This record gives sequence, C-alpha cells and structure tokens, in this order.
Amino acid sequence: MTRFDDIRLLRINYLRGPNIWTYRPVLEVWLDLGRLEDFPSNTIDGFTGRLTTLLPALIEHHCGVGERGGFISRLNEGTWSGHVLEHVVIELLNLAGMPTGFGQTRSTSEHGVYRMVFRARDEQVARAALAEGHRLLMSAINDDPFGAADVQRAVDVVKGQVEDCYLGPSTACIVGAATDRGIPHMRLNSGNLVQLGYGASQRRIWTAETDYTSAIGESIASDKELTKSLLASCGVPVPEGEVVDSAEEAWDVAESMGLPVVVKPSDANHGRGVSLELNTREEVMGAYAVAEPEGSDVMVERFIRGSEHRLLVVGGQVVAAARGEIITVTGDGNTAVADLIEKQLNSDPRRGAEEEFPLDLIDLPTDAKLQLELQRQKLDGTSVPEAGRVVTIQRNGNLGVDCTDQVHPEVAHAAVLAARVVGLDIAGIDLVAQDIGRPLAAQGGAIVEVNAGPGLLMHLKPAVGSPRPVGRAICDHLFPDEASGRIPIVGIAGSQDTAVLARLVAWLIGLGGRYTGLACRDGLFLERRRVDARNSANWGAGHRLLVNRAVQAVVIENGAETILRDGLAYDRCEVGIVTDLEGAAALAEFDITESDQLVKVLRTQVDVVLPEGTAVLNAADDRVAGLAPLCDGVVILYSTDAHAATLTTHQASGGKAVLVRQDRVVLANGSSESFLPGLGRLTIWSATHAGVSIDSLLAAVAAGWALGIPLNLIGAGVEAFEADLQAALASLQLSQTAPSPSALHASSSFQQFS
Repeated sequence: MTRFDDIRLLRINYLRGPNIWTYRPVLEVWLDLGRLEDFPSNTIDGFTGRLTTLLPALIEHHCGVGERGGFISRLNEGTWSGHVLEHVVIELLNLAGMPTGFGQTRSTSEHGVYRMVFRARDEQVARAALAEGHRLLMSAINDDPFGAADVQRAVDVVKGQVEDCYLGPSTACIVGAATDRGIPHMRLNSGNLVQLGYGASQRRIWTAETDYTSAIGESIASDKELTKSLLASCGVPVPEGEVVDSAEEAWDVAESMGLPVVVKPSDANHGRGVSLELNTREEVMGAYAVAEPEGSDVMVERFIRGSEHRLLVVGGQVVAAARGEIITVTGDGNTAVADLIEKQLNSDPRRGAEEEFPLDLIDLPTDAKLQLELQRQKLDGTSVPEAGRVVTIQRNGNLGVDCTDQVHPEVAHAAVLAARVVGLDIAGIDLVAQDIGRPLAAQGGAIVEVNAGPGLLMHLKPAVGSPRPVGRAICDHLFPDEASGRIPIVGIAGSQDTAVLARLVAWLIGLGGRYTGLACRDGLFLERRRVDARNSANWGAGHRLLVNRAVQAVVIENGAETILRDGLAYDRCEVGIVTDLEGAAALAEFDITESDQLVKVLRTQVDVVLPEGTAVLNAADDRVAGLAPLCDGVVILYSTDAHAATLTTHQASGGKAVLVRQDRVVLANGSSESFLPGLGRLTIWSATHAGVSIDSLLAAVAAGWALGIPLNLIGAGVEAFEADLQAALASLQLSQTAPSPSALHASSSFQQFS
C-alpha cells in the first residue's frame, strides 16, 4: 500500500469577524496535500471504509449534494484530502458538543495547495480540532493503528478545550438571546465577561451579573444576617436566626429558639455547609463543624418546613422558579450506601461534574454535609441498609423541578421586593414553602437567602418541567423596547484616498453632535484627538473603538488585507463604502493577483450593511456598482460623471445618487435632484482642498446623507474640512496625544480606551 507524507499545514489564520467566507468567525488553513493531490479518496485502497468506521456520523454530512449521505457519496466518487479534512474536523467539533455546520475547501493557483475553512466559535477549540482531525485523517489514509478509543481521546481533547475556553452555559444563553435579537457581542476576556452592543450603547455581563448590578447589593447579599435584617424591616418574611461563635453557643441558641433548627455559614453560596432539620445536640454541634470552614461566621436559624425553591428575579419580575426535592436512595439488603449512591443517583445522565449538567454528582468522600446526614441516620458509606429502607442523602437537593407557572402572585411580590431591598437587578431568591402556589404568610414560609449572580442552568435544563427563556429575559432587561445596542458604524473599503475619506466622514459625523471614533491609516482618533499615530486600518484598532463606552459613532477604514487577514471588526454597519478595486499587486500572499479577485473580498463590506443601512458605491467602476444587489439596505451610487450608465440606470429605477452637475455637488433621489446647500463650486473648493479628490468628496457627502446629517451641515462641514493631516494637527482641528511606551506595547489591548 502506498504511504503518504502528512498533509502540510502551511498557514493558519483566525478570521475574527465577517470575511470572504461567511459573516461569522472561521479558522482558515492553507494546506499542501503533497502527493495526495494526485490521489483522490476513491483511489486510496480501503480509505472510505476506515474513515467511516472511525466516524460513522459522517453519514449525516450533506456536503454539496444537499442530502443525508452526501459526503459519503463524494468520498466514493473521489474527493481530495483537504475537503475530507474539513469534514473530519467538523465531525470532531460536533462530537465534542460544539455543533458546526459550515466549512469550505477551495483550490489555489499553486498545485496541491488549498484553503480550507470551518466555523470557529473559539480559536483554541478550533485549533485543537484541527490538530486532532489531521492526526485521525492521516491514520485513516495510511491505515495506521487508530481505533474507537483513539477517536474518543481526540474528542476528549477537543471537549477539554471547549470546557476551558468557551462560555459557560449561563453566559452563553444570554449571548444566544442577544444574537437572536440582532444585538452584537464581544468577548472581553478568556472567561465569561462579555460586551453586548457597541460603544456608548453597550452593556456588559459576567454570567448573570450585569453592569446594572450594584456592588453594594452584592456585598449585602453575601452577608446573610444583614440581608435578613433589611428584609425583615421591610416586611419580608424571614426565619428567626442568630450568629454564633462556637458549637456550644450554637446549641444554646438552638435550645432557646426551639428545635428543629438550621445551621449554615453566614456568607457561603450554593448550599455549601448548610444542614437542615437538626434536632439533637450532637447534630447541631456536628453541623457547626461542617459550616465553619465554609464562611466567615456561622448562623443558627429556625427551621422552616417545606421544600426549598429558587425564584429568579430579573428587572423587577419573577421570570423562572425551580423547586428542590429531598434526594434519597433505597436499600436492597446487599449494597452499601456508597454503592447505592453510584447506582441510583450518579448513574443519572443528568448528573455530571461539568457546568453543563443540571444535576451535580454526589461525592461522599469529600462531602462533609452528606457524611453528617448519614451519621444522623446512624449510617456511613459502608453501611448496608435493609431492603426497602429509604436513606436521605440530601435534604436540600438540586433545584431541578420547574414550577414557574405555579408561583402565587404574593410569593412573586415578596421575591421582587427582596431583590429590590438588597439592591440587585438580577437575583436568585431562595425561599422555603410547602406550596409555592399559596402566600408565604399563610403557610409559615420564609425567604432564606438572596443571591447575586445566580446560576441559570436549573432554569435552562430543569430535570423536570419546561426550560425557561431566562437568557431572553436578561437581554430584554438590558435592552428594553427592542433597543439594538448598536451605534452608527461606517466601514470604508478600498485603497484610493480612503484614509482622508475616513477622516472627512468622521469630521462630518462629529459636527452632527456624536462623539466619534476613527481608525484609519492616519492613526486612531477619539473625537478630534489622535491617540495613536500608527496605521490603524486594522481589526485591532476597530475593536478598541467598539469597546470604548464614550464612542457614539465609529468610522473604520478596511483595506482588502484587513478583510483577508482578520475579517471586519464589526458584524454589521449602518454605512458601507466601497471606493475601488485597486491594490491587488500587494496581496500575492493571499493568492490574489488581479483586481477582479477583489470583488469577492470587498463585497464583504457590502454584505454586512444593515437592512436599515446604506451601501455607498463608486459608479465609475461597473464592478463596484455591481455589488449593489448584495446590499440588504439602500444603495447610493456616486460618480463625477453624471451620465455614467450605471448611475442613470440606478436613478431611473428610483435610486439615490450623488453626482456633479454645473460644477456643483448634486443629490439625486430618482429623477429629483438638488444642489448640496452650503457648498459652492467644486473648482474653487478643490483649490483649497488639494488633498481630497472629488470622488472622495462625493462618497463622504453620500455617507453623511445616509446618516441623516443635515444637508446644510454637510455642505458647511466639507467646506471647513482641513484635508492635510499635519495642517489639521497644527490648526487644532485635530490634536494629538503621543502614546506612552507602555501604551505602544499594549496597543492591541482594549483597556486603554474603554
């Protein structure tokens, strides 16, 4: 059998934003197949059988055929190894719990070299899947030893990266809800800190905490005694309780309060160290020993009979509720308690150690509270309960039963009041009641805790009942009244005079009253101050502007290289300008040598225009004007030639245009035309604005028109614009802040301007 050298991975690019392949982030891999270029899949003896044995779910890949089994058909007919690697990587991601449906593989002008891409929500996860898929594929090609255990190991490697790098389920559900509403998001660290929206319209979340969440409220919630006193003062029912300093004092307080009691830490979360329904001195003192390591103080509380409930309050409303159940095992006369836990509880597929599981694993050796519970029943892990004996494992087990629809309005009112009193916009209210469908006072129920940053998984994946759209509730709380979280973004693609065009557009937007950020080849600007003099026509500079809370509008210059190397810094824009298709000579490393190839690159700028936005296209180039059908919004064409065929056709169909007649700038809306007010003859204007071409002037006027800037202000602003950058800095139309050495070193970090 012929043996093949490994496919060479020549270059790997993570395209973070919209790109030539798709709107979403992808990993782009340049592959050299070597001798495999001459051996499609159907010529490698036994390859298809070996591969489908290792990855049987490849039968579900439709591929270009468009039906189940489509990819297998391609394998049997003969397809190239780069395409096969794409599907292997996608399948490993699917098996690792990160479903991925998008991938493409395309040849280049060099023999045997391909560009392969696949959807990559996280770069490190994608790189891990690529490495494992590459190893699996070469083993299948060369018939090297590789079995089901090796596939599982590969999946586990990718899954480990998913768990380490991807958003937790609570954060992911909020981000997913934002995406469904068209609100953009940006991950700000390797954890769960996420920005929803752009610039001044943004909100930030960290799991179920938001930038509306009060730090004082969080501090109050972490102090259970303080929380209880505040709630009691406002008429919220809470259990009687007292902080104690020793096990002896805990028993004394329990006796004076009346048994049974609860012993718990004063500032722990998630039920850690909490022991319920204690009736004897030994139980109370043992519970004190369990609670003491979990918090700064220990509390003794009156025991409230009933089931524990968690109500999720978001923005003054109860949006979900879950009930806990006592967890037990039943003896059979032969099996020890520890083994009963494994067989009857931990075997439940809903239980797991990872955050994605709705129920926790029960670990007897490390669970002091469980050990105490068994001692109260005169048992331990080695005890063998008689047949039929019910053994209590947890009295406040996982809150896994959805009961949202059963919550009484008076109970909901008490929960909302508790969150408001503590000062939390999002809170998990723990209460004990025998029946959540009755008022608390009527049954002696009480609120026992108020939690900041509550977990959402119990509501997303209840063990019993329907999932609740808590992510959407939080998203609607942060962005009420269908707010989009967006700010006006103007993207400029091309190579001819695009830096000065970007400065002119930013100048006009600033005159319109918005605090404007600008990233272009002339530097990075905040309002009229240049904060970084280096070339900022790149993804990193655009990202820094979008993170900045002060920025109300953004102008970003995007060259073809930026789109090819990183993708766009934004998902959608209000105005997208394409000026020209020049510059192919500098893009040989991307296998681009002709200007016609740039149509596919720069169309990315048009693809991302919002439905309510505008594409501004140069009618002087039919290829640029030909991008108009790709725009979801309005199209404005511009040209110095009022008789350009594309321009007249566009106007005849009712389209908008900016053109030149009688040495004046004309705004056309279909057959209706008017001169731009505030701007005189262009020959006079050009004499004092030598750095701005008429084409750039027309594009800027079109952008201002699309943004709704008053026309007289556009005319006056164009007249006042200082085209020469150095002259603008000298005249204080712009000012400059020299970046410090540390800022230069950390130029890609968003913190400098956030």
